[in-house]
Amino acid sequence: MADSRTSTSRRPIKKGGILIPALCNVIGTLLIVLVIATSLPLAIPSLLGYEAYNVVSGSMEPTLPVGSVIYVEDVEPETVNKDDIIAFYSNGTVVTHRVVENHYFYDEITTKGDANEKEDINPVPYNQFIGRVKWHLPFLGNYLMIYSNPITKIYLMVLAFCGVMFNILAGRMRRRAEEKFREEVERWERRQAARSRAELEKIRKQSL
Repeated sequence: MADSRTSTSRRPIKKGGILIPALCNVIGTLLIVLVIATSLPLAIPSLLGYEAYNVVSGSMEPTLPVGSVIYVEDVEPETVNKDDIIAFYSNGTVVTHRVVENHYFYDEITTKGDANEKEDINPVPYNQFIGRVKWHLPFLGNYLMIYSNPITKIYLMVLAFCGVMFNILAGRMRRRAEEKFREEVERWERRQAARSRAELEKIRKQSL
């Protein structure tokens, strides 16, 4: 006896359609993670109240190699002690040197670069004091310069936007696939109901 079940009588099953949405999700997530990861070296210290600066001279080598990034905490100049490393303004630039002596009475600090033979000629007035160096990381200074560039920030925002859009696209594709599958199931159920009514009608007529 031939099998009365045909391909049209089988309940629809989900087929494929998940590769492209999954790929979009992966790409979108990777883009977002990339933006977050590249932002962490600046974002986290900034949230904790630290300012980041790039070391561009060798006056503090080997303690602070050129290309390092330093994180400066905001403290009162009166709390600075000998051998602390501080950041201060000098001729419009930010300088990082070690404290030789804090002259509380004169509101100024004598400093010296570790790589320099002599102390700095001019002491640092309290009103030019920025803060005390809390941490430093080698090699990240050049990254800091690149990241601080407005064009780089625009690129990162575009990447983050693309990441979000990829995830939105993946969600819409999944919803569309779900809707299509539900429509197929509904059509199948209507056909099955119609077939059942026809069978019942046929049996009823045969019984008359």
